[in-house]
Amino acid sequence: MPEEGDRAPLFSLTGIDETGRERNFDLTEILKDNRDVILYFYPRDNTPGCTTEACDFRDNFARIKEKAMVLGVSPDTVSSHKKFMDKHNLNFPLLSDPDHRVMEAFEAWGEKKMYGKITKGVIRSTYIIDKEGVIKKRWKNVKAKGHVEKILDAWR
Repeated sequence: MPEEGDRAPLFSLTGIDETGRERNFDLTEILKDNRDVILYFYPRDNTPGCTTEACDFRDNFARIKEKAMVLGVSPDTVSSHKKFMDKHNLNFPLLSDPDHRVMEAFEAWGEKKMYGKITKGVIRSTYIIDKEGVIKKRWKNVKAKGHVEKILDAWR
């Protein structure tokens, strides 16, 4: 698992940007923007917990945008992301990882317990990647409600 202090695995994924346009997102290019990256992995568009988390990022975006770029990643399609963004007025990109390649690289895909049953799926996780591509902070098995405040606290 990538640990704090490790270089983040590089990736390139298709997604929807904050203007609603489909495009490619490459971590190497994103890091040239000279801001940290908040990379968060979530299970599915338009589910209660995922909506809570996404709207929390949206509502706190003014507090984040100078320090970092927010990128949400799930296995959903780009068209699903577009609908999710439009429905909730999301102001940050959502990336599609249908084959779980990036999620696996960040260990955000694997076995988890849901309703007492072991299943395989997205493990809600968040990483702060600094401008040099180093993992500054990571959270695994995130609780959606209130998580953005924990991220902001990590910068204080």
